[in-house]
Amino acid sequence: MEKKIRCSWVNLKNETYVKYHDEEWGRPLYDDRKLYELLLLECFQAGLSWECILNKRENFRKAFDCFDIDKVVQYDETKMQELLNNPGIIRNRLKVKAAVKNSIVFQGIQKEYGSFCDYIWSFTDHQVIREVFTERTTSPLSDAISKDLKKRGMTFVGSTIIYSYLQSMGVINGHAKDCMCCQMIEGNESESRRGSEADPR
Repeated sequence: MEKKIRCSWVNLKNETYVKYHDEEWGRPLYDDRKLYELLLLECFQAGLSWECILNKRENFRKAFDCFDIDKVVQYDETKMQELLNNPGIIRNRLKVKAAVKNSIVFQGIQKEYGSFCDYIWSFTDHQVIREVFTERTTSPLSDAISKDLKKRGMTFVGSTIIYSYLQSMGVINGHAKDCMCCQMIEGNESESRRGSEADPR
């Protein structure tokens, strides 16, 4: 049986982490609800490991009403205190407040661009960038997006967090060159391009 080759950052002892790497990380994401969930989780990651956040993901989903943005933007002090009393998530007052504020800004971007997807992908003209995860932790691209989000009022969206976000949601394909997912994603991109070229519209 052929051994599966994965990126070296994957903790093979953590099935949740392995599944996340194999099925989600680096795959182009276009659904606003999923992009929203991922952004909030990335903001909570600041200063922590992504594995820590991933292990608490289901707890976050329950605590934040399945990441229903229309509900989150209405969170008041009582709800935020409830979150701070929840041992299943990251209990950081500044991050909880940021989650609500960032949700409001997220909705504003949706109204301006039609979707958050169109906003975030517009920075690369809807193209995937290939950068192996060992190359860097920030880039001119993450710098620009971080600066713009901060200008709009978001917090916990520094360039390192945004770079991680771009890798997670597939704007950046950061898989190692020999990782089984790298060839799979690049193959899907090629198929998509060929499909677009054949589209008579």
